[in-house]
Amino acid sequence: MSVFYEVDNVPVHSVLLMRTREQALRYPTGTIRLALCERCGFVSNVAFDPSLHEYSGEYEATQSYSPTFNKFNRELAQHLIDTYDLQGKTVIEIGCGHGEFLILLSELGSIKGVGFDPAFIDERIQHPAKESITFVADFYSEKYADVHGDFIVCKMTLEHIFDTADFVKTVRGSIGDRIGTRVFFQVPNASYVFRDVAFWDIYYEHCSYFSKLSLAHLFMSNGFAVNHLFTAYDDQYLMIEANAASDGKHINLPLESMLVEIFSDVDFFKGNIDEHLNQWRHTLDVMQRNGRKVVLWGSGSKAVALLSTLGVSDEIDYVVDINPNKHGTYMAGTGHEIVNPDFLQSYRPDDVVIMNPIYKEEIEADLLRMDLAPNILTVEVPLKKAR
Repeated sequence: MSVFYEVDNVPVHSVLLMRTREQALRYPTGTIRLALCERCGFVSNVAFDPSLHEYSGEYEATQSYSPTFNKFNRELAQHLIDTYDLQGKTVIEIGCGHGEFLILLSELGSIKGVGFDPAFIDERIQHPAKESITFVADFYSEKYADVHGDFIVCKMTLEHIFDTADFVKTVRGSIGDRIGTRVFFQVPNASYVFRDVAFWDIYYEHCSYFSKLSLAHLFMSNGFAVNHLFTAYDDQYLMIEANAASDGKHINLPLESMLVEIFSDVDFFKGNIDEHLNQWRHTLDVMQRNGRKVVLWGSGSKAVALLSTLGVSDEIDYVVDINPNKHGTYMAGTGHEIVNPDFLQSYRPDDVVIMNPIYKEEIEADLLRMDLAPNILTVEVPLKKAR
Protein backbone atom coordinates (compact mmCIF):
# COMPACT_ATOMS: atom_id res chain seq x y z
CA MET A 1 0.00 0.00 0.00
CA SER A 2 1.28 3.47 -0.86
CA VAL A 3 0.89 6.34 1.64
CA PHE A 4 -0.60 9.52 0.16
CA TYR A 5 -1.77 11.65 3.13
CA GLU A 6 -0.41 12.19 6.64
CA VAL A 7 -1.66 14.17 9.65
CA ASP A 8 -0.15 14.16 13.14
CA ASN A 9 -1.64 14.93 16.54
CA VAL A 10 -5.30 14.23 15.79
CA PRO A 11 -7.66 13.27 18.63
CA VAL A 12 -8.13 9.50 18.71
CA HIS A 13 -11.85 10.01 19.41
CA SER A 14 -14.04 12.73 17.95
CA VAL A 15 -17.41 12.31 19.62
CA LEU A 16 -16.68 11.17 23.14
CA LEU A 17 -18.22 13.71 25.50
CA MET A 18 -15.49 15.94 26.94
CA ARG A 19 -16.93 17.30 30.18
CA THR A 20 -14.25 19.93 30.78
CA ARG A 21 -12.05 22.03 28.52
CA GLU A 22 -8.97 20.63 30.26
CA GLN A 23 -10.06 17.06 29.46
CA ALA A 24 -10.60 18.04 25.82
CA LEU A 25 -7.19 19.69 25.51
CA ARG A 26 -5.39 16.76 27.13
CA TYR A 27 -7.19 14.09 25.14
CA PRO A 28 -4.82 11.53 23.53
CA THR A 29 -3.82 12.02 19.91
CA GLY A 30 -2.60 9.75 17.15
CA THR A 31 -1.28 9.81 13.61
CA ILE A 32 -3.12 9.33 10.34
CA ARG A 33 -1.20 7.84 7.41
CA LEU A 34 -3.64 6.98 4.64
CA ALA A 35 -2.42 4.37 2.18
CA LEU A 36 -3.98 3.02 -1.00
CA CYS A 37 -4.05 -0.64 -2.05
CA GLU A 38 -3.17 -0.76 -5.74
CA ARG A 39 -4.99 -4.07 -6.16
CA CYS A 40 -8.49 -3.30 -4.88
CA GLY A 41 -8.52 0.45 -4.14
CA PHE A 42 -8.95 -0.02 -0.38
CA VAL A 43 -7.66 2.88 1.73
CA SER A 44 -6.52 2.40 5.32
CA ASN A 45 -4.83 4.36 8.08
CA VAL A 46 -1.72 2.21 8.38
CA ALA A 47 -0.71 4.06 11.58
CA PHE A 48 -3.96 3.10 13.34
CA ASP A 49 -3.72 1.73 16.90
CA PRO A 50 -7.04 0.21 18.07
CA SER A 51 -5.84 0.07 21.68
CA LEU A 52 -6.27 3.87 21.89
CA HIS A 53 -10.05 3.66 21.52
CA GLU A 54 -12.59 3.68 24.34
CA TYR A 55 -16.11 3.13 23.01
CA SER A 56 -18.45 3.58 25.97
CA GLY A 57 -21.62 5.30 27.12
CA GLU A 58 -19.81 8.63 26.67
CA TYR A 59 -19.71 8.03 22.90
CA GLU A 60 -22.29 10.43 21.42
CA ALA A 61 -22.71 9.99 17.66
CA THR A 62 -26.48 10.07 17.23
CA GLN A 63 -27.88 12.11 14.34
CA SER A 64 -31.51 11.59 15.29
CA TYR A 65 -32.09 15.19 16.38
CA SER A 66 -31.98 16.31 12.74
CA PRO A 67 -35.22 16.27 10.69
CA THR A 68 -33.12 15.93 7.51
CA PHE A 69 -31.37 12.82 8.78
CA ASN A 70 -34.56 11.32 10.23
CA LYS A 71 -36.29 11.61 6.85
CA PHE A 72 -33.40 9.75 5.19
CA ASN A 73 -33.29 7.10 7.92
CA ARG A 74 -37.03 6.49 7.72
CA GLU A 75 -36.92 6.10 3.94
CA LEU A 76 -33.99 3.69 4.23
CA ALA A 77 -35.80 1.59 6.85
CA GLN A 78 -38.91 1.40 4.65
CA HIS A 79 -36.76 0.43 1.64
CA LEU A 80 -35.24 -2.50 3.53
CA ILE A 81 -38.60 -3.63 4.90
CA ASP A 82 -40.23 -3.55 1.48
CA THR A 83 -37.31 -5.00 -0.49
CA TYR A 84 -36.54 -7.87 1.86
CA ASP A 85 -40.02 -8.52 3.28
CA LEU A 86 -38.89 -7.89 6.85
CA GLN A 87 -42.38 -7.66 8.34
CA GLY A 88 -42.33 -9.74 11.54
CA LYS A 89 -38.78 -11.02 10.88
CA THR A 90 -35.76 -10.94 13.20
CA VAL A 91 -33.11 -8.32 12.42
CA ILE A 92 -29.61 -8.14 13.91
CA GLU A 93 -27.90 -4.75 13.93
CA ILE A 94 -24.15 -4.57 14.49
CA GLY A 95 -23.12 -1.17 15.81
CA CYS A 96 -26.65 -0.09 16.71
CA GLY A 97 -25.63 3.04 18.64
CA HIS A 98 -28.55 3.98 20.87
CA GLY A 99 -30.91 1.73 18.95
CA GLU A 100 -32.74 4.31 16.84
CA PHE A 101 -32.69 2.31 13.60
CA LEU A 102 -33.88 -0.94 15.15
CA ILE A 103 -36.68 0.98 16.87
CA LEU A 104 -37.61 2.47 13.50
CA LEU A 105 -37.64 -0.97 11.84
CA SER A 106 -39.84 -2.25 14.65
CA GLU A 107 -42.20 0.71 14.34
CA LEU A 108 -42.54 0.38 10.55
CA GLY A 109 -42.17 -3.38 10.12
CA SER A 110 -43.01 -5.02 13.45
CA ILE A 111 -39.61 -6.70 13.47
CA LYS A 112 -37.93 -8.40 16.38
CA GLY A 113 -34.35 -7.35 16.85
CA VAL A 114 -30.99 -7.79 18.52
CA GLY A 115 -28.64 -4.81 18.64
CA PHE A 116 -24.94 -4.82 19.55
CA ASP A 117 -23.04 -1.70 20.60
CA PRO A 118 -20.66 -1.02 23.52
CA ALA A 119 -21.98 2.57 23.68
CA PHE A 120 -25.62 1.55 24.15
CA ILE A 121 -27.40 3.18 27.11
CA ASP A 122 -30.65 1.52 28.07
CA GLU A 123 -32.15 4.65 29.63
CA ARG A 124 -31.94 6.51 26.29
CA ILE A 125 -34.68 4.33 24.75
CA GLN A 126 -38.20 5.35 25.72
CA HIS A 127 -40.36 3.69 23.08
CA PRO A 128 -42.93 0.84 23.19
CA ALA A 129 -41.08 -0.97 20.39
CA LYS A 130 -38.17 -1.49 22.78
CA GLU A 131 -40.01 -4.52 24.18
CA SER A 132 -39.43 -6.45 20.94
CA ILE A 133 -35.68 -5.75 20.83
CA THR A 134 -32.75 -7.11 22.84
CA PHE A 135 -29.78 -4.78 23.22
CA VAL A 136 -26.29 -6.02 24.05
CA ALA A 137 -23.85 -3.35 25.29
CA ASP A 138 -20.83 -5.06 23.77
CA PHE A 139 -18.87 -5.36 20.53
CA TYR A 140 -20.21 -7.96 18.11
CA SER A 141 -17.74 -10.86 17.85
CA GLU A 142 -17.51 -14.63 17.39
CA LYS A 143 -18.89 -15.19 20.88
CA TYR A 144 -22.28 -14.05 19.53
CA ALA A 145 -22.13 -16.25 16.43
CA ASP A 146 -25.06 -18.30 17.72
CA VAL A 147 -27.36 -15.25 17.65
CA HIS A 148 -29.18 -15.67 14.35
CA GLY A 149 -31.48 -13.38 12.39
CA ASP A 150 -33.27 -13.23 9.07
CA PHE A 151 -31.44 -10.04 8.13
CA ILE A 152 -28.23 -8.33 9.30
CA VAL A 153 -27.75 -4.56 9.33
CA CYS A 154 -24.49 -2.70 9.97
CA LYS A 155 -24.57 1.08 9.53
CA MET A 156 -21.54 3.37 9.83
CA THR A 157 -19.47 0.82 11.75
CA LEU A 158 -17.25 -1.05 9.29
CA GLU A 159 -15.10 2.07 8.74
CA HIS A 160 -14.12 1.90 12.45
CA ILE A 161 -12.71 -1.62 12.05
CA PHE A 162 -9.09 -2.15 11.01
CA ASP A 163 -9.21 -5.88 10.23
CA THR A 164 -12.22 -5.61 7.95
CA ALA A 165 -11.81 -9.00 6.26
CA ASP A 166 -11.70 -10.82 9.61
CA PHE A 167 -14.83 -8.98 10.69
CA VAL A 168 -16.80 -9.82 7.52
CA LYS A 169 -15.63 -13.43 7.82
CA THR A 170 -17.05 -13.47 11.34
CA VAL A 171 -20.40 -12.22 10.06
CA ARG A 172 -20.39 -14.81 7.28
CA GLY A 173 -19.42 -17.54 9.74
CA SER A 174 -22.37 -16.69 11.97
CA ILE A 175 -24.72 -17.26 9.01
CA GLY A 176 -23.25 -20.69 8.31
CA ASP A 177 -25.24 -22.79 5.86
CA ARG A 178 -28.28 -20.51 5.89
CA ILE A 179 -27.48 -19.57 2.29
CA GLY A 180 -29.40 -16.58 1.05
CA THR A 181 -29.44 -14.68 4.36
CA ARG A 182 -29.27 -11.00 3.45
CA VAL A 183 -26.97 -8.32 4.86
CA PHE A 184 -26.94 -4.54 4.51
CA PHE A 185 -23.85 -2.43 5.25
CA GLN A 186 -23.54 1.37 5.10
CA VAL A 187 -20.20 3.20 5.18
CA PRO A 188 -18.89 6.65 4.27
CA ASN A 189 -18.19 6.94 0.54
CA ALA A 190 -14.42 7.29 0.11
CA SER A 191 -14.81 8.52 -3.45
CA TYR A 192 -16.87 11.45 -2.15
CA VAL A 193 -14.13 12.27 0.38
CA PHE A 194 -11.26 12.22 -2.08
CA ARG A 195 -12.82 13.89 -5.11
CA ASP A 196 -14.19 16.70 -2.88
CA VAL A 197 -10.83 17.06 -1.09
CA ALA A 198 -12.88 16.68 2.10
CA PHE A 199 -10.08 16.49 4.67
CA TRP A 200 -12.71 17.08 7.40
CA ASP A 201 -14.02 13.58 6.65
CA ILE A 202 -10.69 11.99 7.57
CA TYR A 203 -10.28 11.31 11.28
CA TYR A 204 -8.71 8.77 13.56
CA GLU A 205 -11.80 6.69 14.33
CA HIS A 206 -12.20 5.97 10.62
CA CYS A 207 -9.33 3.63 9.87
CA SER A 208 -10.90 2.00 6.77
CA TYR A 209 -12.14 3.84 3.66
CA PHE A 210 -14.24 2.14 1.00
CA SER A 211 -15.05 2.91 -2.60
CA LYS A 212 -17.55 0.80 -4.54
CA LEU A 213 -14.77 -1.48 -5.75
CA SER A 214 -13.12 -2.18 -2.40
CA LEU A 215 -16.45 -2.71 -0.63
CA ALA A 216 -17.65 -5.15 -3.29
CA HIS A 217 -14.26 -6.90 -3.29
CA LEU A 218 -14.42 -7.30 0.51
CA PHE A 219 -17.78 -9.06 0.44
CA MET A 220 -17.18 -11.13 -2.70
CA SER A 221 -13.92 -12.40 -1.17
CA ASN A 222 -15.63 -13.54 2.01
CA GLY A 223 -18.57 -15.66 0.97
CA PHE A 224 -21.16 -13.09 -0.14
CA ALA A 225 -22.83 -12.39 -3.45
CA VAL A 226 -23.36 -8.67 -4.12
CA ASN A 227 -26.93 -7.75 -5.03
CA HIS A 228 -26.92 -3.97 -4.94
CA LEU A 229 -24.20 -1.33 -4.60
CA PHE A 230 -25.25 2.32 -4.45
CA THR A 231 -24.72 5.74 -2.86
CA ALA A 232 -27.16 8.06 -1.09
CA TYR A 233 -27.37 11.14 1.13
CA ASP A 234 -25.94 13.46 -1.50
CA ASP A 235 -23.39 10.75 -2.40
CA GLN A 236 -21.92 10.80 1.13
CA TYR A 237 -22.97 7.25 2.05
CA LEU A 238 -22.04 4.03 0.25
CA MET A 239 -24.35 1.04 0.69
CA ILE A 240 -24.08 -2.63 -0.15
CA GLU A 241 -26.82 -5.26 -0.11
CA ALA A 242 -25.54 -8.83 -0.32
CA ASN A 243 -26.47 -12.37 0.57
CA ALA A 244 -24.57 -15.33 1.95
CA ALA A 245 -23.59 -17.48 -1.01
CA SER A 246 -21.83 -20.70 -1.83
CA ASP A 247 -21.24 -20.06 -5.53
CA GLY A 248 -19.88 -16.49 -5.46
CA LYS A 249 -22.42 -15.19 -7.99
CA HIS A 250 -22.92 -11.43 -7.89
CA ILE A 251 -24.13 -8.52 -9.97
CA ASN A 252 -22.05 -7.67 -13.00
CA LEU A 253 -19.61 -4.96 -11.88
CA PRO A 254 -17.21 -2.93 -14.09
CA LEU A 255 -14.28 -3.76 -11.82
CA GLU A 256 -11.52 -2.34 -14.03
CA SER A 257 -13.19 1.05 -14.50
CA MET A 258 -14.06 1.17 -10.78
CA LEU A 259 -10.37 0.70 -9.94
CA VAL A 260 -9.37 3.48 -12.35
CA GLU A 261 -11.98 5.75 -10.76
CA ILE A 262 -10.72 5.42 -7.18
CA PHE A 263 -7.10 5.86 -8.34
CA SER A 264 -8.18 9.05 -10.10
CA ASP A 265 -10.03 10.31 -7.02
CA VAL A 266 -7.01 9.72 -4.76
CA ASP A 267 -4.70 11.42 -7.27
CA PHE A 268 -7.03 14.43 -7.33
CA PHE A 269 -6.97 14.57 -3.53
CA LYS A 270 -3.16 14.36 -3.45
CA GLY A 271 -2.81 17.08 -6.06
CA ASN A 272 -5.13 19.55 -4.35
CA ILE A 273 -5.04 18.97 -0.60
CA ASP A 274 -2.26 21.47 0.16
CA GLU A 275 -3.96 24.26 -1.77
CA HIS A 276 -7.26 23.51 -0.09
CA LEU A 277 -5.75 23.55 3.41
CA ASN A 278 -4.08 26.87 2.63
CA GLN A 279 -7.36 28.32 1.35
CA TRP A 280 -9.15 27.44 4.56
CA ARG A 281 -6.35 28.77 6.77
CA HIS A 282 -6.33 32.02 4.78
CA THR A 283 -10.13 32.38 4.99
CA LEU A 284 -10.20 31.91 8.76
CA ASP A 285 -7.18 34.19 9.24
CA VAL A 286 -8.85 37.00 7.29
CA MET A 287 -12.02 36.62 9.35
CA GLN A 288 -10.02 36.84 12.57
CA ARG A 289 -8.04 39.90 11.42
CA ASN A 290 -11.31 41.62 10.52
CA GLY A 291 -12.69 40.96 14.00
CA ARG A 292 -15.53 38.75 12.81
CA LYS A 293 -17.31 36.38 15.19
CA VAL A 294 -17.21 32.90 13.64
CA VAL A 295 -18.91 29.68 14.75
CA LEU A 296 -19.03 26.16 13.36
CA TRP A 297 -22.41 24.42 13.13
CA GLY A 298 -22.07 20.71 13.78
CA SER A 299 -19.83 19.32 16.54
CA GLY A 300 -19.30 15.83 15.13
CA SER A 301 -16.18 14.23 13.74
CA LYS A 302 -16.07 16.55 10.71
CA ALA A 303 -15.64 19.58 12.97
CA VAL A 304 -12.98 17.87 15.08
CA ALA A 305 -11.07 16.96 11.91
CA LEU A 306 -11.31 20.48 10.46
CA LEU A 307 -10.20 22.16 13.68
CA SER A 308 -7.33 19.77 14.42
CA THR A 309 -6.05 19.47 10.85
CA LEU A 310 -5.96 23.25 10.39
CA GLY A 311 -4.63 23.87 13.91
CA VAL A 312 -7.52 26.24 14.64
CA SER A 313 -7.85 27.98 18.00
CA ASP A 314 -9.05 31.58 18.38
CA GLU A 315 -10.19 31.84 14.75
CA ILE A 316 -13.39 30.00 15.74
CA ASP A 317 -15.32 31.10 18.83
CA TYR A 318 -17.88 28.35 19.46
CA VAL A 319 -19.27 25.15 17.95
CA VAL A 320 -23.06 24.81 17.68
CA ASP A 321 -25.02 21.56 17.84
CA ILE A 322 -28.71 20.65 18.05
CA ASN A 323 -27.97 17.54 20.15
CA PRO A 324 -28.78 18.54 23.76
CA ASN A 325 -26.48 15.82 25.12
CA LYS A 326 -23.50 17.79 23.81
CA HIS A 327 -24.36 21.22 25.17
CA GLY A 328 -21.77 22.45 27.67
CA THR A 329 -19.17 19.90 26.58
CA TYR A 330 -15.99 20.63 24.61
CA MET A 331 -14.35 19.64 21.32
CA ALA A 332 -11.66 16.98 21.63
CA GLY A 333 -8.22 18.38 20.90
CA THR A 334 -9.06 22.09 20.69
CA GLY A 335 -11.35 22.70 23.66
CA HIS A 336 -13.96 24.76 21.82
CA GLU A 337 -17.22 24.90 23.78
CA ILE A 338 -20.31 23.27 22.23
CA VAL A 339 -23.40 25.45 22.59
CA ASN A 340 -27.14 25.29 22.00
CA PRO A 341 -28.32 27.03 18.79
CA ASP A 342 -30.33 29.47 20.94
CA PHE A 343 -27.04 30.77 22.33
CA LEU A 344 -26.57 32.52 19.00
CA GLN A 345 -29.50 34.84 19.69
CA SER A 346 -27.38 36.75 22.19
CA TYR A 347 -23.98 36.02 20.63
CA ARG A 348 -25.04 37.08 17.10
CA PRO A 349 -22.21 35.63 14.96
CA ASP A 350 -21.00 37.26 11.76
CA ASP A 351 -20.18 33.95 10.06
CA VAL A 352 -21.54 30.41 10.41
CA VAL A 353 -19.53 27.56 8.87
CA ILE A 354 -21.78 24.55 8.23
CA MET A 355 -19.89 21.29 8.60
CA ASN A 356 -22.20 19.26 6.37
CA PRO A 357 -23.83 21.01 3.40
CA ILE A 358 -26.77 18.59 3.36
CA TYR A 359 -28.08 20.35 6.50
CA LYS A 360 -27.81 23.88 5.05
CA GLU A 361 -31.55 24.36 4.50
CA GLU A 362 -32.36 23.04 7.97
CA ILE A 363 -29.79 25.32 9.60
CA GLU A 364 -30.90 28.37 7.61
CA ALA A 365 -34.43 27.80 8.91
CA ASP A 366 -33.14 27.70 12.51
CA LEU A 367 -31.20 30.93 11.99
CA LEU A 368 -34.25 32.60 10.45
CA ARG A 369 -36.35 31.48 13.43
CA MET A 370 -33.86 33.29 15.68
CA ASP A 371 -33.98 36.42 13.47
CA LEU A 372 -30.31 35.98 12.55
CA ALA A 373 -28.77 36.59 9.13
CA PRO A 374 -25.05 35.75 9.35
CA ASN A 375 -22.85 35.04 6.37
CA ILE A 376 -23.07 31.29 5.76
CA LEU A 377 -20.22 29.13 4.48
CA THR A 378 -20.31 25.39 3.89
CA VAL A 379 -17.34 23.09 3.67
CA GLU A 380 -18.11 22.35 0.04
CA VAL A 381 -15.11 23.13 -2.08
CA PRO A 382 -14.64 25.01 -5.33
CA LEU A 383 -11.81 22.56 -5.97
CA LYS A 384 -13.95 19.46 -5.92
CA LYS A 385 -13.59 17.10 -8.84
CA ALA A 386 -16.35 17.03 -11.44
CA ARG A 387 -18.51 13.94 -10.89
